[in-house]
Amino acid sequence: MIESPLTYLLSIALLAALFGIAEHRNLSPIFKTVPAVVLIYATAMLSASFGLWESNNAISNTYQTAKNNLLPGMLFLMLLQLDFKAFAHLGRPLLIAYVSATLSIAVAFVAVFTLMHFNLQEAGLFSALCGSWMGGTANMLAIASALDVNETMMGYALIVDSVDYALWVMLLLALVPFASRFERFTGATAIPVHDPILGCACEMGAPKYWTLLLLALGVALITQLLATTFGGFSSTTWVVLLATFFGVAASLTPLRRYNGSSHIATTMLYLLVALIGSRASFEGMSSVPIYLFAGILILALHALMMLLAAKLFKLDLFSIAVASLANIGGVASAPILAAAYHRSLIGVAVLMAIMGYLIGTVAGLGVATLLEHIAS
Repeated sequence: MIESPLTYLLSIALLAALFGIAEHRNLSPIFKTVPAVVLIYATAMLSASFGLWESNNAISNTYQTAKNNLLPGMLFLMLLQLDFKAFAHLGRPLLIAYVSATLSIAVAFVAVFTLMHFNLQEAGLFSALCGSWMGGTANMLAIASALDVNETMMGYALIVDSVDYALWVMLLLALVPFASRFERFTGATAIPVHDPILGCACEMGAPKYWTLLLLALGVALITQLLATTFGGFSSTTWVVLLATFFGVAASLTPLRRYNGSSHIATTMLYLLVALIGSRASFEGMSSVPIYLFAGILILALHALMMLLAAKLFKLDLFSIAVASLANIGGVASAPILAAAYHRSLIGVAVLMAIMGYLIGTVAGLGVATLLEHIAS
């Protein structure tokens, strides 16, 4: 049993690194269906259940300190990639499709939550899941931290996110051959081909990586200091909102061209998932089927509303499918779907998915307010 805080952090870092490297190098076909974050969480939770880490004050304090500092730094770096100008130039059909996808996901979560009479604790679970399905896992962690969602509920959210998302990806890919029939049904014109400039894929060098890391840690410190001076929300909520603000502001500066921000942010994400998993357990996981079913209902309602939007605004299948997956799947999967239509459309999917880093947190917290009101 691990009793030392330093050894605890080392084991967390080792766990995140092993799965992160394995996914990056495609060492196993499992990563095609199950993302590394889910495997990291499951392994950490299994290790915790077998008592790998002792539950003492030193480790608890280390867990809280690491989590409190990694979260705002990760959000800041994720948001550095925003490009409002390029996003605005996507064109009317794609922008309508993206807005429709985001709004329909929000409506679907509220409707299904109300229909199935979930309680206040489950409001946190579905709020975190909503953040993920509007942005990504980083948004899920941000909302879960802001709402103080416990580790077990986070486990449910990650399982539903992984399983239902995989089914959704398979369905959208299976629909690609029917694009022309869909266009005849909606009256849409040909697929809009865009090739936005996303910047080079080159590495930026050690000095700029260190600059990004310094800025991330600086934002973590500043947001926590400022959060204690504001009222109205919890301090963690203020940390999330302030980190989002600083990230958006920095994306309007030359810092946006520092491509290495996504690599550091992903590393922080994996560490955060491993930390949260180390505090969870398998107890109470018998409710997984009902949450998986609720997730499927949410996706079905979202699909119906997207179909109505496509008919109303004469949208093509590519626009609504990629807009949907940019929300629900994020940067990892939306470009794959876009490439199934045409390689020149990959940039469109990336821009939509990156915008989710902002929308996912802000809109997700808005949905959380509604769910908490319904549950109370």
